[in-house]
Amino acid sequence: MPQKKHKPEEIVAKLRQVDVLVSQGHSVAEAVRSIGVTPFTYYRWRKEFGGLKTDQVKRLKELEKENERLRKAVSDLTLEKLILREAAFGKLLSPARRRGCIEHVRRKFQVSERLACRVLGQHRSTQRKVPRGRDDEAALTADIIALAREYGRYGYRRITALLREAGWAVNVKRVERIWRREGLKVPQKQPKKGRLWLADGSCIRLRPERPNHVWSYDFVESRTHDGRKFRMLNLIDEFTRECLAIRISRKLQSTDVIDTLADQFILRGVPAHIRSDNGSEFIATAVRNWIRAVGAKTAYIEPGSPWENGYCESFNSKLRDELLNGEIFYSLREAEIVIERWRHHYNTKRPHSSLGYRPPAPEVVLWPASPPRAASPATPAVAAKPVMH
Repeated sequence: MPQKKHKPEEIVAKLRQVDVLVSQGHSVAEAVRSIGVTPFTYYRWRKEFGGLKTDQVKRLKELEKENERLRKAVSDLTLEKLILREAAFGKLLSPARRRGCIEHVRRKFQVSERLACRVLGQHRSTQRKVPRGRDDEAALTADIIALAREYGRYGYRRITALLREAGWAVNVKRVERIWRREGLKVPQKQPKKGRLWLADGSCIRLRPERPNHVWSYDFVESRTHDGRKFRMLNLIDEFTRECLAIRISRKLQSTDVIDTLADQFILRGVPAHIRSDNGSEFIATAVRNWIRAVGAKTAYIEPGSPWENGYCESFNSKLRDELLNGEIFYSLREAEIVIERWRHHYNTKRPHSSLGYRPPAPEVVLWPASPPRAASPATPAVAAKPVMH
């Protein structure tokens, strides 16, 4: 028969009973036998509870419970500190990242889901909810990767503009989330150039106010596959950011500058000002006299101050960054075709950040000669072209 386990109050009562019997003249052995325990148990009880009264035993029991609670609290705080330290190596901004971190903490510290969710601030229903992606997530991801592969220098904002143009009704934050999840990024570029104004706030260059107000042009050099140099004369409208022309040749002189300007003056009209640096082809007497004769004005920047020609310098950097640095030209004719195709894409398709992610000169949508029949009652056909009476 198993031995009964005595409570502390019962132990103190039995010890007091032995003391009473001994005071009446009984021997210790007789008194111990009367309480039904062995002498070994009696002396062990006396060592642990000797001299205590019942109320003192109750107080001791309360203190033991309090100590146990404090030890557990300290243990929980230490565990919570370890969990927070484990999760401190990365930002937990999204529920998905918190979900993954909680699973990692549970495996490492062998803690419950309730404790991990409470420490890391995740609701348990959110933790248990199985995330379901959208039906078009895979298609959108594939399009984003394809555009990022085709336009390696575009960030997710410009990619978002291209997706919207292609028909996607997508938020820039969703594109950013997929962009970061797939590990896409644009490599670091050179630092930005200086400002276009002096320290006192005064502008040091003429600012464009309308189309055909200020044009600017500059030279860019590159090489074909055989190592031979060729030059490009880039002409842009500073107000619309449109690239008007790119003249390509092994050598470009002042006569080539006049020919390029003449072609554009005939097509687009004469601008008010033409901005350039102080290159020998631009400051040539023949060029200045010809520009003055057709009714335009020259606006030369200060020597050694390329930031004054910022629009054209910005275009040159985009041309080199997005095309020239990633292409090998085996002939001058190939360079002309590829660069002209890029110029057309730059003007009609490429989103420009300073224009609200719209292209500088989008293609005109022509009115259909015979409107196609509607695909369904919910998709009406194009209305007929109005006729003026």
